[in-house]
Amino acid sequence: MVKWFRYAYPEHTIFAIPNGGRRGKIEAGIMKAEGVLSGVADLFLMYANYEHNGLFVEVKAENGKQSEAQKDFEKRATKEGYRYVTCRSIDEFVTCVNEYLK
Repeated sequence: MVKWFRYAYPEHTIFAIPNGGRRGKIEAGIMKAEGVLSGVADLFLMYANYEHNGLFVEVKAENGKQSEAQKDFEKRATKEGYRYVTCRSIDEFVTCVNEYLK
């Protein structure tokens, strides 16, 4: 997804938010102390369009479900004027990004 985006839209910035994955207790503690927030989406497109301040993208497998922390983050992000989408494939991601940037 990121590779496609950077090729298709080199003038814009997208980045991953490394919240997921298994970590040891010490590393998890360090990350929490640094401000890592449970539930934050996987990707962020740093571009304000005519309607939103930026685009958060949660990447899920076909049958994947949002955790309660992810649902809470989605509510907070949309309340603050950000667009939030869940994408289950590269095709869905391409469609969401193209719509957001047009």
